[in-house]
Order: sequence, then structure tokens, then C-alpha cells
Amino acid sequence: MAIKSLLMAASLGVAIWQMAPGLAAAGTLQAGDQANRVAQAAPGGRDRTAVCPPSALARVTRHRIQSGETLEAIAEQYNLVAPTLLRLNPSLQNGLPLGQEILVPPFNGIVVTVPRGQTWEQVANQYQSRADVLFESNGCQATVPERIFVPGLTWLTRGTAIAAAEGTPSPSSSPVRGYPLPQETRILTAYGWQPDPIEARLVFNTGVTLAAPPGTAVIAAGDGTVAFAGQDGVYGNLVVINHQQGLQTRYANLASVAVAVGQSVRQGNSLGTIAEESAETSFLFFEVRRNSDLGWIAQDPQDYIPALAIR
Repeated sequence: MAIKSLLMAASLGVAIWQMAPGLAAAGTLQAGDQANRVAQAAPGGRDRTAVCPPSALARVTRHRIQSGETLEAIAEQYNLVAPTLLRLNPSLQNGLPLGQEILVPPFNGIVVTVPRGQTWEQVANQYQSRADVLFESNGCQATVPERIFVPGLTWLTRGTAIAAAEGTPSPSSSPVRGYPLPQETRILTAYGWQPDPIEARLVFNTGVTLAAPPGTAVIAAGDGTVAFAGQDGVYGNLVVINHQQGLQTRYANLASVAVAVGQSVRQGNSLGTIAEESAETSFLFFEVRRNSDLGWIAQDPQDYIPALAIR
């Protein structure tokens, strides 16, 4: 894959609010590896745990509430979202007492209690994360501790099991089911935590990058209404479609746009074409998002469109 494609895909897919600063690429695992193996000695006789940053829980700091402060202002000060502070400091639901100290994590996420005997992969599957990300975020411990920090914001939206229990349609019955291109193609970058192609850290890709020749038609993944169609400073030419059940799809890196804001579209309708670059670097960047109190939160597209899963 060309470097240009990697750089463009990374610039389109990074969600700053879900980034975990300080995660060293030198200490990461490939996705799917058993994380409890990485405490073995690295080449050169160095223990790989030596290159890991301290655990997120060891980097929790304290903030003393000042007069006039709001929870949102405090969160913004630390590049966090307010629900992260609420989850770590449940007493804040009753207000912000002047002078009280609250706990502030190094990045967005939640603290969870893990049953004894769980592996990093099992925990990652439960919280829609990656084993290597959890491993490094928690100090590269071979055995999963009782309390760990799960970085990211996927917990802000209800999971399939919760949604089904509450009567909300699950992704399997969602209005987003169609492949966004005329035929299945190669996935250049997947959704979720990925090594940054330039910097030694992990970043969160908010969608998938699909290889496609220039001029390939981009098609709607489901019925909906066009919420945006035009030029965007990050995505390039972009089409955004709002669907039922609080879902949204985004189609980026287009050469042309064939729809207009407010237009109703059906699954399979043409939205535009892939940008003219070269056979090696042309691609579609595709996202699925769900509405929440914080806006449109990125979801894993493979949960809605199985053909987008890495095989």
C-alpha cells in the first residue's frame, strides 16, 4: 500500500477525543495476539514491559474544583468529555462542591472491574477494544488486574445486547446494511485503534478505508436523508446520510457528489464517485456513527455490514 494512501487514510480517520497519548508502538501487539505473551523478553535482551508507559490508573491526577467551574469546562481543560469525569467521580452527579478534589484520567475512558482469570483478549471483546491497547494502557501486565482502564468512548453508546433488552433495534436489524461500493474490495485501514504511520503511538480510526479505482461509484449503505453534500476541510468531498434508529453514514474522498442536502436516498443509490488520484492511492473512507448526547459517535462498520470485517 502506498505511503500517500496511508497518510490520507490516517488524516481522515483519527478521532482526537479517543486517542490514547503515550502508547508506544514499540510495545504494541498485533491485533488478535494473546496479550499475556508480550511480557517475554524482546530482541536484544530488553523486557518489553520496560518500554511501556505507566498504566492509565497510575497517571490519574487530581483537580480541585474552583468557584464558577462547570463539569464541561473542567473536562475541556484536560481534553476530555464530561461523561468520563462523571464515571470516575460518581458524586459529581449531585453537583460540584467548591474545593473538592476530583480524579482526572490521562485520556477518555472508563474504569472497570474484571473477573479473575480473564485474558486481555476476552476483556477486549467485552468492551469492543483491542487486546494490545488494553495491555499498554494498563502498564503491560501479563495478568489482567482486577481494576483496569478501558480507553475510548464506545461505552457512550448502547451495545447490541443492551439495545435488544431495552427494545431498541440491534445493528443486525438496522437500516444500514448495504456495502458502500458496487462490489467488495480490499480494506486498507480498519476501524479502531491502529499504529500511526508517522508517529510512535496508537490512534483511533473512526471508519474503514476501502481500496477502489478512480471513478468507482459510491452507493448508499441504506435508506435515509442527505444531511451534508460537498467539500469538507478534513474529509474532502463528503456525503453524510442520516438514517433511522439514530444512525448516520459518511462517505469521504469523493471526486464528484451526485446528491443534495435534504434529498431522500434509497439503499444502492449512487452518491458520487471515487476521487481521481491513482490506482494505488484511490479509496473510499466510510464511517457509521450513532447519535448521542455528545454528538455522532463512531461505530464499528462491521457490526452493521459484515462484509467490512477483516478476514
